[in-house]
Amino acid sequence: MNNKFYKLVLLGAASVIALDASAQHNSPPKKKTVFIDKSHMDPNVSPGNDFYNYAGGNWIKNNPVPPKETRWGSFNQLRDFNINAVKDILAEASASKAPAGSIQKRVGDFYMAGMDSVTIEKLGYTPIKSDLQKVSAITDLNGVIRHAAEMRTYGAGSPFFTFYVGQDRKAVTNIVPQLGQGGTTLPDRDYYLKNDARSTKIQEAYKNYIAKLFTLTGASAAEAAKNAETIFNFEKKLAEAQMSRVEMRDPYKTYNKFAVADFAKTTSNLNWQNLMPLMKVTGQDTLLVNSPKFFTDLNAALSSTPINDLKTYLKWNLLKSSAPYLSSDFVDANFAFSQAISGQKVQTPRWQRMSSLTDGTVGELLGQLYVDKHFKPEAKERMQELVSNLVKAYEIRIKKLDWMSEVTKQKALDKLHAFTPKIAYPDKWKTYEGLEIDRKSFFNNLRNSSTWSYQDMVNQLGNPVDKSRWGMTTPTVNAYYNAVNNEIVFPAGILQFPFFDPNADDAINYGGIGAVIGHEISHGFDDSGSQYDKDGTLRNWWTDEDRSRFKEKAEALQKQYDAYTVLDTIHVNGKLTLGENIGDLGGLNAAYEAFKMTKQGQSNEKIDGLTPDQRFFLSWAQVWRGNILNETAAQLIVTDTHSPGPYRTIGAPVNMDAWYKAFDVKPGDKLYKKPEDRIRIW
Repeated sequence: MNNKFYKLVLLGAASVIALDASAQHNSPPKKKTVFIDKSHMDPNVSPGNDFYNYAGGNWIKNNPVPPKETRWGSFNQLRDFNINAVKDILAEASASKAPAGSIQKRVGDFYMAGMDSVTIEKLGYTPIKSDLQKVSAITDLNGVIRHAAEMRTYGAGSPFFTFYVGQDRKAVTNIVPQLGQGGTTLPDRDYYLKNDARSTKIQEAYKNYIAKLFTLTGASAAEAAKNAETIFNFEKKLAEAQMSRVEMRDPYKTYNKFAVADFAKTTSNLNWQNLMPLMKVTGQDTLLVNSPKFFTDLNAALSSTPINDLKTYLKWNLLKSSAPYLSSDFVDANFAFSQAISGQKVQTPRWQRMSSLTDGTVGELLGQLYVDKHFKPEAKERMQELVSNLVKAYEIRIKKLDWMSEVTKQKALDKLHAFTPKIAYPDKWKTYEGLEIDRKSFFNNLRNSSTWSYQDMVNQLGNPVDKSRWGMTTPTVNAYYNAVNNEIVFPAGILQFPFFDPNADDAINYGGIGAVIGHEISHGFDDSGSQYDKDGTLRNWWTDEDRSRFKEKAEALQKQYDAYTVLDTIHVNGKLTLGENIGDLGGLNAAYEAFKMTKQGQSNEKIDGLTPDQRFFLSWAQVWRGNILNETAAQLIVTDTHSPGPYRTIGAPVNMDAWYKAFDVKPGDKLYKKPEDRIRIW
């Protein structure tokens, strides 16, 4: 999957979270829902000085991060409550007498195989013994490279580089093979390159993890420690060759098209004409490469690294990709390493991990059961109405822009009207035809599903683009924009309070899901997405003057977020988060514009003592309230394109005149910005 084109609205590493999207439709009548609970607010804090704590300070004080979590907020509450709904679906499917081949049977068998810890424990690392032996039998560099190419086809890791199949950004009706930088394990290249205390602590934890897994497969302590140094040093070479995350956000910089034969000439050790068939790609004469320099550096590293070290690296790829699914000593070692990075205190329960794994593996089977049980058509109908209203609001705002010429405005409107919304679930479900699932063979199920998914991906080559495909499963609590299809996508999982409730007043829905819709629309007009035209093609549609003015405004927003401090000396990276921050700013403004078209938005009638505008902004704020472990916060600053919750809460409102009026924010307040300094983009 070409994930780089998906702009996620919520979480950096999007969790697979299942929600009962319309439980209110099939449950007994409940007491009236309080959509803005004032007991969660901190009235002792001035909204103009600290809107984040004003809106949710008491909730934050009373909801520390639980031991099995790395952060705790509205999303996590939904996840913790609703993952149990998925558990119930899986338990019911597992116990059913459904016939072989049925959705219930396949989903239930996959889940139960993962829950069979007794069998998994007995097997130890037996499932990968033969794979490790095959690596040991390799005798030369060509053998290493050929084996690495084959490994990715059955889920045994992705050594050296990444590979996927996706649309050509400059010819979006074509599906092409694409190569990307990769080969490292730590969350970002900076973890290899920095030597501050936080980074060196994680580096040591990583080496200990490597050594532990090799020890579990029979290596001596000395040999395992040597392997750890070998792997870290080799991956550090790859990290040094990689572009930064900020550089990778430039769609032109990462678009490099080659004839397969020509690219092979730049990497003497990597003969792509021979490697592509090993990766099940045939009949393709061109490919896209996101970082040509990475591959020339990789080629040099392959020449200078001893064969035995490269074999050790291949074994490591097998071990790390398999560890979460082997016996408990491997799983525990994997958790100990992730614990060093995230700070999580205890492991996520097995049933929860297997529920998420089932969704991540056969999600469009599970999704059908989820929709049948927990989703109602009226929620989709209401969502379609909200999307339509947000598009209207965005149109109004584009027409009113004082910094954009009429010719570019028309191109922007053309793109806006070409957006394709996808809501709740796919029109066409994957059948996973040919995927074998055995209730008694967990690891084989994983291998079979990896092989099936890989083949499903490469089967797109030579065929028309299938725009019915989804990049998220139905129960996922998130949303995304896909630039090459110019589509905005909202899985069923996000259609639930605090984002959406059909019984809520408009202020709640527009401040919640309305802002999400606006956020995804805004991704089509952020610093990256705005470089794609209405057809999804990477092609300039701006005048030079308009693009220059846009960049000037974007740079001001970048500086605003650069000034926010997260931990000690760690600041938000305004360049890395720029697209998401533009999404929040444009999205909340558009949602407010749409809200003001409603009856409530045009009134001053209070609910629970709060004006409509106050409820709108408080709805936005309660989505982002939460607590996070310091270790996780430090990691996300490096890896996540989203700003931390406290700054998502305030970053857009402080640029909106309506927020100042709603909460009587005045000069002298800490969050006050002069009207002429307030950033207005979309």
